[in-house]
Amino acid sequence: QVQLMESGGGLVQPGGSLRVSCVGSRFFFSRYTVNWYRQAPGKERELVASITPTGDVTNYTDSVKGRFPISRDNAKNTVDLQMSSLTPEDTAVYFCHARNSSVTYWGRGTQVAVSS
Repeated sequence: QVQLMESGGGLVQPGGSLRVSCVGSRFFFSRYTVNWYRQAPGKERELVASITPTGDVTNYTDSVKGRFPISRDNAKNTVDLQMSSLTPEDTAVYFCHARNSSVTYWGRGTQVAVSS
């Protein structure tokens, strides 16, 4: 069964850092664009960052540019989102999403809470 699993969420103070990771299994992970989405309470899910299959192109929503670099290791089937300078506005459930031209997969999400 295809799986995408997120890990690394938790509680962090404002200004702190956290890394969330996504691991894929039972599909050709290295052939998929991988995205990180987030959904805050009462808000729509938004695309935060994306990375192409080879990792040569990355994109970010404006609010995280320069703070949340995305990277991948296709040998390990992982994509990381390294989050820094976190603010309470970054509080959300973070979801991993993998897609190719015809198929999409979602993880179940990991909670990130930024609070003092």
